[in-house]
Parts: sequence; C-alpha cells; structure tokens
Amino acid sequence: MRKKFDDIVAAVEPLDHSLAAVGQAHLDDLTKPKGSLGKLEDLALQLFLIQGGKAPQADPMRIYTVAGDHGVNDEGVSVFPQEVTRQMILNFLNGGAGINVLAKTANAQLYVVDAGSCGGGYDEHPYLIQEKVAQGTANLAKGPAMTEEQCLKALLLGVSLADRAHAEGVKVLGTGDMGISNTTPSTALYCAYLGLEPEIITGPGTGLDAEGVANKAAVIRRGLEANREAVASGDPLAILAGLGGLEIATLAGLIIGGARNKQLVCVDGFISTAAYAAAWKLCPTVKEYCIISHVSAEPGHRDAVAAMGMEPYLDLGFRLGEGTGGACVMYLVRSAADIYNDMATFSAAGVSEAVE
Repeated sequence: MRKKFDDIVAAVEPLDHSLAAVGQAHLDDLTKPKGSLGKLEDLALQLFLIQGGKAPQADPMRIYTVAGDHGVNDEGVSVFPQEVTRQMILNFLNGGAGINVLAKTANAQLYVVDAGSCGGGYDEHPYLIQEKVAQGTANLAKGPAMTEEQCLKALLLGVSLADRAHAEGVKVLGTGDMGISNTTPSTALYCAYLGLEPEIITGPGTGLDAEGVANKAAVIRRGLEANREAVASGDPLAILAGLGGLEIATLAGLIIGGARNKQLVCVDGFISTAAYAAAWKLCPTVKEYCIISHVSAEPGHRDAVAAMGMEPYLDLGFRLGEGTGGACVMYLVRSAADIYNDMATFSAAGVSEAVE
C-alpha cells in the first residue's frame, strides 16, 4: 500500500506557470481596470492553469462529506456524545443538514462517505459511499490513533473518491467532514505539523466552556507526548496515523488525488484544513491545486492557515464543518470562470483602454 500511495504522490505535477502570461493577458484585456476584480482574477488564473491553459470550467462540482469517529472522545473533549456522528450521517442522507442546503444552493453534487463511524453499515443510499476502514480511531491521548495500514487505507480511499469524481467529469472538489471530537485530532495535527502550541490554538469546538477547553488542550498535549516518536520523526504519514482521524486521512487523500487529476480543491474549515496540512506535508505540490474556502471561527485556524502561507477567501464566522464553507466559495469559483469566459474584451468590444 505504501508504494501505491507513494506512486500517486509522485504523479502530482506542478502547474505549468509558463501558461500564466496567456491567462493574465486575457484577464487584463477584459473591459475593466486591470486587477479590479482582485482575488476573483487570481482564482480564474489558478483555474486556467490547473486546467492546462484552457478556458476554465467550474462545473460539475462535487462535495464529499466524510465521516469518522474518534477514540479521544472518551477524554471529555466534546459536549456531544459519539452517537451524534451516526445520527448526522442519517440527517445528511435525509437532506436535512446545513451542507445539504448549501450544496443545493451552490448547484454542487453532494456525497456522504462513511470512512470510520462507529457501528455497523447503513441502508443503501445513492449518495452514500460505505468504505469503513474501522469503527473509529483509538484514543490518541494514549497512543497512535491509527495503524499505518489504516491510515494508508483511508488515504487511498480519498484518492479513489477524487478518481471517481474525475471519471464522472467533475472539475472542482469540495471537502467536508463529520465526526464528534474531530477538532481535537485536527488541533493536534496543527501542533505537530506547524509547531503551534495546544494551549494557544485549542478552541471550544461544539461548545466547550473555558474549563472544557483547558481540558481539551491538556488532552492534546498528552497526545503529542504519547506520540512523541512520530512527531519527532517529522514523517508526515506517521504523524497523521498517530494524531489524525479516518475522515481526516481520507480528506488528505482526496486532496492529493484531486491534485493528481488536475481538479481544483475547495478546502473547507478547521478539520478540512488539518487534512490539507497533512496532504501538503505529504505532497507539497497540492498547494497549487487548493484554495482555503474560509477562515473558521474556531480559534487557531487563522494562525494555522497563515503558517502554511495560505489565505482564506471568505470570513463568515462559520464553525459548522460538513463542507459548508466549501459550498459557499464554489459560487466564487463559478464566478471566476464566468468572468474569464463571458466578459467582453477591450480588443473585441471597441472600448478604449486606459491611457498609460
């Protein structure tokens, strides 16, 4: 499995930046002052480069909301019981969650993936992918959350999700998550990958009070100590296996697979960005294929994003997860493609350009 995964990582190609001049010239010829659409123009150029210098296409778009449970929930790091993960999967399938509404609004396909929820299988559903690697992770505060084999299985599952979307013509991917207590492994990954301190970046997650946040930070500190060998090694895979989650590893694989397939990946919030951090450490080139959709209201997210040299597109105070921020930014992706393709140019419209 490791060789298969390493071969996938090796197949991720950097963007051909020699094409940037052509794309930028077209953007500068649109009937507007140069650069006046700001980050929308940056996004249009990124999409142009990802798609090999062709007129950028945004559609179809697809969001994968990936679910997994966490053994660290035993440490009292969430105000919700673990069974809520399973209940929310059913809510997604019934169309009742925030991501259902926002994906529909964004005209994005939505698939729910069970990568590691506790309990058995679910009734078949056309938008449910059942690929459970394990029934949740082990308690990261006491040792590795996953074995290397489980972690690789989850990573390869994520790659397969990107491949499935690519085979079905999907141009843009969105990451989403569901898993009670998953802000704890996410925070631990930020600490291990980026050198951040748990006492500074740990937040309330689904609603912990100050005492609960302090306990959560202490649990993360114990997790870093319990997995100190993996953290000290600097091996991104060992760190992900030690401190991550099955849904987080699957999303990291989705990001890597999307990059290999030359798909733009809209990374959601706190948990999805932790998956991005893992993917980026495993395969730095994924940075060229990703955008951070929004800055989470969860403390520490802005610092983590900045530490990776990224900048979120939106700041809406979201802290829901599920892929909701990714769904919202997809409107901007579609807008960027439409601006590139549908605006008139000075050269074609007979409009006078600015005098130099």
